[in-house]
This record gives sequence, C-alpha cells and structure tokens, in this order.
Amino acid sequence: MANPQVDLILFNGKITTLDKKKPEVSAIGIKDGVVSAIGSDDEIKKLTEKSTPAIDLKKRRVIPGLNDSHLHLIRGGLNYNMELRWDGVPSLAYAMEMLKGQVLRTPPPQWVRVIGGWSEFQFVEKRMPTLNEINAIAPDTPVFILHLYDRALLNAAALRAVGYTNDTPDPIGGRIERDGKGNPTGMLIAEPNAMILYSTLAKGPKLNLADQINSTRHFMRELNRLGLTSCIDAGGGFQNYPEDYQVIEDLHKNEQLTIRIAYNLFTQKPGNELMDFQRWSKMVTPYSGDNMYRQNGAGEMLAFSAADFEDFLYARPDMPSNMEGDLKKVVRFLVENRWPFRLHATYDETISGALNVFEEINRDVPFNDICWFFDHAETISDANLERIKSLNGGIAVQHRMAFQGEYFIQKYGVKKAKRSPPIRKMLQMGIPVGAGTDATRVASYNPWISLYWMVSGKTVGGTVLYGDENKLERLDALRLYTLGSAKFSREENNKGSLSPGMYADFAVLSQDYFTIPEESIKNITSLLTILGGKVVYAAGEFSALDLAKELPVSPDWAPVRHYGGYYRAPIHYSCSCQGKQKTSLDGLLGMTGNDTGPLNPWSFGCDCFAY
Repeated sequence: MANPQVDLILFNGKITTLDKKKPEVSAIGIKDGVVSAIGSDDEIKKLTEKSTPAIDLKKRRVIPGLNDSHLHLIRGGLNYNMELRWDGVPSLAYAMEMLKGQVLRTPPPQWVRVIGGWSEFQFVEKRMPTLNEINAIAPDTPVFILHLYDRALLNAAALRAVGYTNDTPDPIGGRIERDGKGNPTGMLIAEPNAMILYSTLAKGPKLNLADQINSTRHFMRELNRLGLTSCIDAGGGFQNYPEDYQVIEDLHKNEQLTIRIAYNLFTQKPGNELMDFQRWSKMVTPYSGDNMYRQNGAGEMLAFSAADFEDFLYARPDMPSNMEGDLKKVVRFLVENRWPFRLHATYDETISGALNVFEEINRDVPFNDICWFFDHAETISDANLERIKSLNGGIAVQHRMAFQGEYFIQKYGVKKAKRSPPIRKMLQMGIPVGAGTDATRVASYNPWISLYWMVSGKTVGGTVLYGDENKLERLDALRLYTLGSAKFSREENNKGSLSPGMYADFAVLSQDYFTIPEESIKNITSLLTILGGKVVYAAGEFSALDLAKELPVSPDWAPVRHYGGYYRAPIHYSCSCQGKQKTSLDGLLGMTGNDTGPLNPWSFGCDCFAY
C-alpha cells in the first residue's frame, strides 16, 4: 500500500465513540495522531498493511479520553511530589500510618503536607485526626493538613515554622484558634474565606526547578493512569503568570506533556484585577498556542470582591457592596477585547449579582459568540439558569458536593441538597455543561469519583444527595466529561469523541463502566491511555507498551515514591494469566511496584498486574 490509511489500529474492543453515526465499534484506525476510521475489526484491518502495528483490546471497554473542565494541574504539578495524598484512603488509622511513615523520611526544613482530596466521611471511623494525634506522631517535623475550604491542622512544629504565636493577629477573613492563654492551638479556620489557609501553606518550602519538573510529570502520569487526556487549568491563588508557568512551558517545549492543557489566567492582586488583565492582554491572546498547550481566557477569579468561597459549616457570606462595580470594570474590558472568561460562583446570590453586570454590559457591548461560563453553581435557581441561557453562557460542574455534601445537608437541609447543583435541569434547558473536579485542594482529581457522584448521587461517604430527578445516566455523565468539557475551550471539533478527524485520545478501562455495579465505578482506572495516537500510560496486560514506567521520582523522600497518588484499592478483573499466578498478600507486603514504590496493605492480585 503506497500510502497506508492508518499507522496504528486497535481491534477486538468495545469502543464507545460518542460518534452519532457509529456510537459503538470494535476497532479504530489512527493516522498522524487523529482517528482515521472506526468500524468492525474486518473493516479496519482492510486499511492496513502487514507492517501496521495493531493492539488487541481483548474485549476491553474503550472511551474517549476524559477532559477535566476545572483542574488546577499547573499549580498541583509543582507540589504533587511533596504532598501526601489521602485521596480514597478508607481508614483514618491507615492514613495516620502513612503520615507517621512520611514524617520519619522527610528531612528538615521540609514539611509533610496533606493538601485536599479527602473527607473524614470516607474513613470508616467517620472522623478527622486530632491535633494531639498529629503532634504525637510528629513532634519536630512540620505537618500541615488541609481540610476542604474550612480549616487546616498544624502541629506545634508547623506553628513554629510559620511563626504564629499569641502575638499574631487574626488575618482578615480568617481565625487562628487559641487556647485559654491565647496561644495558637494549631487550628486555622476560614471565616469566611480560605485565604488564611492558602497564605499559610504558601510559607512552606518549595521544590527546586528540577524537582518541580519531575513532580509535574508524575502528576500528569497519575492523571493518565485514571484515563485523563485533557484539562482546562483554572489558574489559582499564588499562581502568577508567567513566572509560575515556566515548568509547564518547559515541558511543552520539550514535548513532555502527556495532558492537553487549555489554561485560564487568574488575577493575583486584590484591587488591581483590571491591571492584571490589561497587562496579560498584551502578552497573550485567547486560543493562542497549539493542540497541547493553549490560552483559554480569563478566570476563574475575575474580581476578589466577587469570590464566594463556600464553607458549608458557616452561613453564606454576604457579598461586599463594591462587588458589581469591581466586576463590571474587568468584564467590560474582557468583552470589549473578545476574551473568553469563567467565574467562580457557589451561591445563587453571587450569580444574580454577576448576571446583573453581564446583562448590563451585553446591552452596550454584545457578548455574541464569546465563550463564558460559571464554575460550581451549587445553589443556582431556575431563574438564573434562564438568564445564563439567554446570554449563551455555560456551567462547569465539579464534585465538590461529594466531599462536602454532609456539611451542606447539615446547614441547608436535605431538600436543597437534592439540586446542588441541578445538573439534569441544566441539560434539559440546553445549557452547555462540562464536568470536572476542582482538584487538588478540596476534591480529588480522580475523574471516576466525579462520574460516580453524577451517576449515583452520593458523597464519598455514601450519603445520598440526589434522587432520580438529578442523577445522570452513565452515557450522559461521560458526555459531560468529554464533549461537554471540550466546548469550554472551543475544541469540540477536535476532541471529545472518537469520530474520524478527531484527536486519537482514549482510554482502555480496567472495568466496563457501562455494566459494572454502580459502587465499582469509583475503582476504575485505565490500562492503556493513548494521546494523539501514542501510548502515555499502560498497565496490566498492556504494560509492555509503557515507555515511561521507569520515570524516576525526585526528591528521594517524596511521598509519591512510597504511596503513589490516589489510593489503590484491590481491583478484581480478568487478566492474561486468568488468576493462575495469584500472589499472596504476605508476598506483596513491602514489595516494590513499577510505578509508585511499596504497595499499600490492601493491594494484591496476580503477578502480571502492574500496580
């Protein structure tokens, strides 16, 4: 064949394409990084020649690569290697054993940090650690444990490291808990916003540049392990542009990105938000870049006075009187310069104020085809959904309620929790919706927890939030995590489905998302993740295809070396040995896996499974 129509085929699979004409096929052909053909095994094999590489999918379920529409990958990557992740850990007892082990190996002046992705409701004990327990484990090594948006736990060594004493005043918007003598106890409380938590965390040591690069590569690999191939990075506090983008831009330049990234710019200076965007508009233009790394506009912070960080343990904070005025200056500039934007908004009251601004500006400078959307919108009303639709806006939803649902019910009741947010109503109205996580400082980056939340309507602790009126069918949830998210970076014509001409980004799953029990959705991983027709992660029966499995971890004390990222529960699925090479639990304790180092006590399986 003079000009082969494919340079790689995958066959003998159950491939969910999200293509309207061929929603499920058994084979796919790839040419130059894009899908060239989909169909039956015989149809695709006719397009090959003898030397064309082919991968037998062994009847595995394949889906388009997942796309997180709200992820803090760039910031999270800089810190991933030095964070101890409690994401998915089922027991506080084991979480504390992890903490104890990491304290012993962390050298001064480094801290041990547990930064988001967990909730006490996931633990069988249904409680958080106490300050006394943390201090007993770590008398000398600073420990900082972030809990959702509401508090942080610091041991005595961490209090010394940040310099908090009985003379330290409470910052605006936060409180340092004190004992009867006025000394800090180690509890920092967000009242009403999380600035005290994040500003204190920022006092800790950073990794050097080489370690930040390694850390970001490992974070992307972890996301690939879970089937993610794209994200929209929402910026973040203490993430300055362009200074804190050096690592991701170096990786892009060196062709080492394994996640496609569209990034938004997040203002950093209260009172000077407009100046930030005016300066950035002279440096970059929306959608500039390429198919791996591109600019995506402004947000999720547009004006600090418009931010309503949710802490469902406390009443909704009233927005300041200058909110609409501050927001108007920024949004008018963005619309006049045709910049797409997104805005963090938890509560309906905040959304109402923002929409007042948007509607006023739209009368003078029509939004027309500008891509804009709200993030979160947990308590949005039907009236404001109508207003968003009339302005051609969208909503990015995240599974923050999976981690805070119990607190929401405690504060606002079961009835209001049933539509927090009302995703099915949004879809019925035809509003664009994309799905994501808002990881890493509150919810976990694991997309399967988010998909589980949308399908089951439950929290990670098993509390039922939604009835059938607000739960999604599995296929609809998958669409939000693929095609839905792609719309928010104006890439719906390039990714989100496995149609001819679209990027060849997909994941071969460890379990069949469409047929397994609902509770098992949380345990799905990818056995083979393909990005642009190239393998970026492989495990199990496909592990021989993985060229990056020997990526070293630095620094040598990094928690990821010993515990990995998201907790790896035992996953029972068929493999090439059909269970004949079963390995005993005793044989695995202390064993080194090819990805993350020593296995946790719950991981066991056959010898051909790559942990």
